[in-house]
Amino acid sequence: MKIKLSSVFVDDQDKALKFYTEVLGFIKKNDMPAGDARWLTVVSPDGPADIELLLEPMGIPAARTYQKALFDEGIPLTAFAVDNIQKEYKRMTKLGVVFSMEPTKSGPATLAVFEDTCGNLIQLYQV
Repeated sequence: MKIKLSSVFVDDQDKALKFYTEVLGFIKKNDMPAGDARWLTVVSPDGPADIELLLEPMGIPAARTYQKALFDEGIPLTAFAVDNIQKEYKRMTKLGVVFSMEPTKSGPATLAVFEDTCGNLIQLYQV
């Protein structure tokens, strides 16, 4: 069993694609019609090209409820690994990214949490 696809619910696929590519640096892999929305995935330029992140539209009310509950509680939806969290924090801050938690040491890892402009909190971590 392997993880090949993970997803984040987004409130606007175009806005999400812009943020995840232009700010976070992911690369668009798939963009095709899927019902009323699109099958829209990105990949890491530094990771395996077959591990995709689906920018999934909120097609059911429960998705919006779940996303809002996590956000309101300050819980990140997912986490991305970085090699140099201080460097990423500075780069992203200059691009206007809002962080709810600056890089903070937590055991063997350093963590930071930011808003993805699409309704989610995302954690960065460096081990």
